[in-house]
Amino acid sequence: MKPSESIGAAIRRASAEGEPALVAFLTAGYPSRERFREHLLAVASGADVVEIGVPFTDPMADGVTVQRSSQAALAQGVTLRWILEELQSLRAAHAGLSTPLLLMSYLNPLLAFGYERLAESATRAGVTGFIVPDLPFDESAELRGFLDARDIALVQMVTPVTPPARMKMLCAHAQGFVYAVTMTGTTGKNVSVPAEVTRYLDTVRSLSPVPVCAGFGIRSRDQVKLLKGHVDGVVIGSALVEVLERAEDPAKWLQTLRM
Repeated sequence: MKPSESIGAAIRRASAEGEPALVAFLTAGYPSRERFREHLLAVASGADVVEIGVPFTDPMADGVTVQRSSQAALAQGVTLRWILEELQSLRAAHAGLSTPLLLMSYLNPLLAFGYERLAESATRAGVTGFIVPDLPFDESAELRGFLDARDIALVQMVTPVTPPARMKMLCAHAQGFVYAVTMTGTTGKNVSVPAEVTRYLDTVRSLSPVPVCAGFGIRSRDQVKLLKGHVDGVVIGSALVEVLERAEDPAKWLQTLRM
């Protein structure tokens, strides 16, 4: 199976059991750079897909929790190069790690690293996909070309205000999964799930050939229950970062979202 296809396969396996898959986010190197591998393995044991945040100085789509984690990770010297090296070492030490790993990064760190070197390093590190919130599809051809050559997915994001024609186009070009943002604004807010949100998610799902995962503001089992049947998975971000901040067991906490 191609690396890019492993993402959708993992989400479908989980959702086939009747519950939305869990796509779990953690900021690389937070709360402790030295414990990154330990935290990643713990999160991976409780999730179906893991999204690893590359810390950035201006994370414009993220709320205060992820912003705080990003600043703290940067202060500890966490860089994209370090993350890829850590993942490569982790992959060598834990050959049985099967949970798909994605990197969520803003564009500047990727440009500075270089697209060709990025694709090569990501392959060695076992990265199966990228999420780049500030890279519009219309400007992504160069990066997509290098990632496609390595069978690495570039996940597309849609929002409740994405025009219908553009939503159809983005879904048609989707890889891995479609990231359906549940609200406008930044991550971390506790989102409600009114009828217009579920109608929007139903529309995205009807257009997408790959699984659809809802993200931004999902924190509780009650929210996951309301989204069941409307998406294939949910992205858990700020709430999980806060679990790690409190030094709680992330796998145990993720399990509460499935019960």
